[in-house]
Amino acid sequence: MSRLSEIRANGNKATIDEMDAIWDSLPAARPEEILGSWRGSEFVTGHRFEGYLPRIRWHGKRFTTLTDVAPLVCVSSSGELFDDVERARGGAALYAVEFRGQITATMVYDGQPVLDHFKRVDEHTLLGVMNGKGVLDDGRHYYFLLERE
Repeated sequence: MSRLSEIRANGNKATIDEMDAIWDSLPAARPEEILGSWRGSEFVTGHRFEGYLPRIRWHGKRFTTLTDVAPLVCVSSSGELFDDVERARGGAALYAVEFRGQITATMVYDGQPVLDHFKRVDEHTLLGVMNGKGVLDDGRHYYFLLERE
């Protein structure tokens, strides 16, 4: 069983150092490879951002095209999925961007200085790391998982 599988089986609990090491071991993803709808979950690492996405009833992300991305697909009180463009401050777009010395698929928010970088765990799973102004917690990044729907 891989370390990421163990973490997932243990309620997604990990240290940020563990997540950094897993990130570094994974292959890059290309923007065009990740088009589609994805269900998201967060890792329990102690990052100050932890718990925010579940509180807003975040479901995941939808990459319709490279320039038409819904970064915050949430669940309404009636159970319907919707794009929370107000909270996301618009949409986003996908680019190939260098992060930690490797070019990988990156979602750039239209209305805020935030980038989500993605690496491929397998054909149906992406590891995401949030980066940008105001996102770092004492220099550490926020990690999340996306699973293809």
